[in-house]
Amino acid sequence: MCYLTEAGVQLGAVWEQQTTTVRLTGNLANEPARVLTVSGIVGTLPAARLAFAWTHAPSVPVILGQVNFFMEFDVCFYRSRSLFEVKTKSAARV
Repeated sequence: MCYLTEAGVQLGAVWEQQTTTVRLTGNLANEPARVLTVSGIVGTLPAARLAFAWTHAPSVPVILGQVNFFMEFDVCFYRSRSLFEVKTKSAARV
């Protein structure tokens, strides 16, 4: 599992250079957090801008979809088969 504390550093980000702050809630409400945006590639799909709330709190896992993953990709879950499928977002929404 990848944790946010490590993920930002692994992506080459520098905490002090991330100037946009974000307020976390719940048990992380008292932890400082910064907005981190990256260009992400999922499988063979085109790159998309993904945003994360980056905190130095220990043991906070990276959770795709927490900010904009599900706005950038269509994801179909097939629970009975224990799998999911990720596609580029549909051009037309109904």
